[in-house]
Amino acid sequence: MPTQITTTESSNFEKVLRSAIELPGISINRVAFLRKELSKFFDDDVVEKAIEANPAQAGISTKILEQIAKACINYETANVTGISAVAGVAGGWAMAATIPADIAQFFGHIIRILQKLAYLYGWQEIFRDNNQDVLDDETSNQLTLFIGVMFGVNAANATIAKIAESIAIQAEKTLVRKALTQGTIYPIVKKIAKAIGIRMTKEIFAKSVGKIIPVVGAVVSGGITFVTFKPMSRRLQSYLATLPMASVELYKKSRNNAEDVIDIDFSGIVVED
Repeated sequence: MPTQITTTESSNFEKVLRSAIELPGISINRVAFLRKELSKFFDDDVVEKAIEANPAQAGISTKILEQIAKACINYETANVTGISAVAGVAGGWAMAATIPADIAQFFGHIIRILQKLAYLYGWQEIFRDNNQDVLDDETSNQLTLFIGVMFGVNAANATIAKIAESIAIQAEKTLVRKALTQGTIYPIVKKIAKAIGIRMTKEIFAKSVGKIIPVVGAVVSGGITFVTFKPMSRRLQSYLATLPMASVELYKKSRNNAEDVIDIDFSGIVVED
């Protein structure tokens, strides 16, 4: 069972994130996911190369990746909307109990879809050893950045862009974790988490109003989830498709400039509430 969080605590993104992580089935195994989705379109050699490196390095175009991504988004949207609508039926005084569970489920599906999209567009396993029970600083930071993009926090886009640029020209698979442990990234991630919390509070308030009236509350709650979850997922998908590691052309070029150690300059990134 996820940790129960009050409406006030829900404004704190970090607590909501941890609550969502405790839900079952949140972690997506990168290898299994890519093999399942890509095998529908490509032979084993291409699929295995995509798993070993990434889909773009295997020559898979963003057009095919977008087709797969849209199907994944539709699937997760249908699931989270149904759960949200059921929670909305509670209505009245049950509102206090269903809001925390509903928000946790919402973010649980957010974490599921962001993993799928990340793996399609060239990122490595997000949860260390595919273990969602271990939410270390690197994993938390990465999840926060991706969710920040989904919530329209510009600083999250800028931070991911800097990391992605370095990943695209280097072969080291541990590069992301090295970047996510640089001291300069922590204050940025904290501010992004705060910005997400502000946007998230508005979402919670809207759902609270809808749940006061049974049945109608189900329509309102499910509807709000639908009109927020899908556009947020599409925003992340569209953004990831523009990053260098999703470019087939990039990987046709030489990687002579690859380095083993990097120090990404995160200065100049401004976070607005």
